[in-house]
Amino acid sequence: MALAMLGGCATRPSPDVLQPVHLDKRVLLNEQVHGEKATDRVRVLAATNRTPDSVRGGFGSAWAETLTYEEYEFSVPPDRKDTAITYPTAKPDPERQFAVIEREQLPKDAFVQRALGSVQADGTVGIFVHGYNYSYQEALYRTAQIAADANMPGALILFSWPSAAAVAGYVADRDAALSSRTELASLVTSLSASGKVKRIVLFGHSMGGFLVMETVRQLKLQHRDDVIGKLAVLLAAPDIDVDVFRAQLNDVGRMPIPISLLVSKDDRALVASSFIAGERPRVGRLDIDDPVVEEVAVKERLRVIDITSIQASDGLGHDRYASLARFGAQLASFESGRRSTAGDVGAYVFDAAGAAVASPFRLAGRVVGSQ
Repeated sequence: MALAMLGGCATRPSPDVLQPVHLDKRVLLNEQVHGEKATDRVRVLAATNRTPDSVRGGFGSAWAETLTYEEYEFSVPPDRKDTAITYPTAKPDPERQFAVIEREQLPKDAFVQRALGSVQADGTVGIFVHGYNYSYQEALYRTAQIAADANMPGALILFSWPSAAAVAGYVADRDAALSSRTELASLVTSLSASGKVKRIVLFGHSMGGFLVMETVRQLKLQHRDDVIGKLAVLLAAPDIDVDVFRAQLNDVGRMPIPISLLVSKDDRALVASSFIAGERPRVGRLDIDDPVVEEVAVKERLRVIDITSIQASDGLGHDRYASLARFGAQLASFESGRRSTAGDVGAYVFDAAGAAVASPFRLAGRVVGSQ
C-alpha cells in the first residue's frame, strides 16, 4: 500500500523526448505568433553517472564508472498555470509542450567552462539533484521547469544519479544514491575551484537530499573546507531518517551558510517512505510548531521552512519544491540577505499569499523583512 501511494497513472516519457525537435523559426526567435509570445527558452547543463542507452539515445538505471556531460536548450511554453510538464509529441506544440531544441554532449573541460559561463553576477551557480523514482528525462525536464519559473540567467545544472525510475525501486534507489557521492563531490569540486564561483546552491529533493547530505559529509571527512565554504545546501522534502540526519550534522558541523530544509507535515510520499523504513520519521515532515524542532534548528544552525501553503500538483504534497521556483527571488533574497545576521536560523513559515510583500517568510508571527 505504501508503494502504491507513490505510483502514478500518467504515462511516463520515453528517451525519445531527449531528441531535438525543429520548431518554426519565429518561435525560436521568440517572435510574436498570433499576437502572443509563443515560447521561452532555457538552457540546462546535465552531468550523470547513469549508463548511456546507445539504442534509444538516453540513459538507463545502471551505474556508470564515469560521468557523462551534456548541454540542452529547451523551448518552454510561456503561459503555464502550474508545474505540470507536458512532454513533446510527434508534432510538438510549443504553446503547450516543453521540448528539447538543442542537445550536445560535452567533454568535462567544456562542460565546466559553460557552467562557469552561467555563474550569476553575485558568483552563484545552482545544481539540482532529483529524488527517488526519476528517469533521466523526467529529471531533465523538471530542471528546465525550475529554471524557467525561477527566471534564472544562464543554465541550471542537473546532477542525475541512476535511479531505477520504478515505484518498487526504493531500496535500489537508496543504494544508487549512496554510490553517487563521489561523482557529485567531483562535480561540486570542479566548479568550486574557480575563483569566479562564490556560492554553489546544492538543491536536493527527497532522496536527492539524502545524496546531497552524504556528499557534504564526504567532503568534510576529506577536509575539503574550501569547497564546503562555498556551499548553500537547500533540501526540499528531504527523505532522510531524522537520526541519520543528526549523525550527518555531527560529522559536517556548522556550515558557513546555514542548511535550509523545506518541510511539510502533510507530505504523503514521506509517510510512505517512513512506513517502508519501519515507521522511522523523515526530516521532510518536521513539525515547526514543535518547540523541540525550533530549539534544534537554532542549536544546529538550520533554517527549517514550512512550505505547506504552496500548492502541490502530485496529489501527495511531495512536489511543492517545483512550485517554489517562481518565488526564487524572494528565497534567494532571504538566504543571502540574512546569511551573516544573528537571527538567520530557526523555524519559519513560507506564506505564499504574502509573496507580494517584502518577504513571505514569517517567524514567530511576524514577517521577516529583507536585511
